[in-house]
Amino acid sequence: MARITFIKLFNGSIAPPRLLPNVTDFTSLWKLFTAAPVLVTAFVCHFNVHTIDNELADSSLIQKVVRASLVLCSSVYILTASFGFLLFGESTLDDVLANFDADLGIPYGSLFNDIVRVSYALHLMLVFPVIFSSLRFYLNDLLFPSARSIDLDNVRFVLMTTGLIFSSYVAANFIPSIWDAFQFTGATATVCLGFIFPAAIALRDPNGIATKKDKVLSVVMIVLAVSSNVVAISSNINTIFNKNVDPHE
Repeated sequence: MARITFIKLFNGSIAPPRLLPNVTDFTSLWKLFTAAPVLVTAFVCHFNVHTIDNELADSSLIQKVVRASLVLCSSVYILTASFGFLLFGESTLDDVLANFDADLGIPYGSLFNDIVRVSYALHLMLVFPVIFSSLRFYLNDLLFPSARSIDLDNVRFVLMTTGLIFSSYVAANFIPSIWDAFQFTGATATVCLGFIFPAAIALRDPNGIATKKDKVLSVVMIVLAVSSNVVAISSNINTIFNKNVDPHE
């Protein structure tokens, strides 16, 4: 994407991008909040921390691993967003990869489109097993808390794996847009995983190690998370219902 953007910059075929959102009414202002759940989803990786920690020879390195991951992910997100918006401008779609279905207006544009699609497919092939493994592990602990390890039960392993893959496939075919999925996932499950559940654990403090400051911060975190949830879900519903409404009606 960066290479395509630089080529078009040198060709002078990129118009100056609009740096501020175009807020014309309450609906457009409300729509700005739909981006928050997507950003939250992008940075939630809590469910992989324990498995990665178990793989480290020195568990004290987990903090450095988490920090390095956040820096790397932030850099990738910022670069992708910047070059994507600079390249497509007002035509940038919710899913920027969908923009690569059109003519890029450069030599070998179709080849670059194919390269982007293939690279994203490879990315999904590498990421999906990591996320799926954590999902299967925690779902098994939730449904069968007293059963033996799923690694030792081939029948349960196969049935749970097949069921989860089938459910994922059905959801992927029936959800109209990945943006909608990220909006509602980020405004519900992701916020719970990233903010509400950790804060609730700190408030419960079963080991008696939380300070007064920790508990105050936990209460503030829960209040902010619930408030942002309400705003985000309301804006998501409002955007979906008004998506196909003719503004001239």
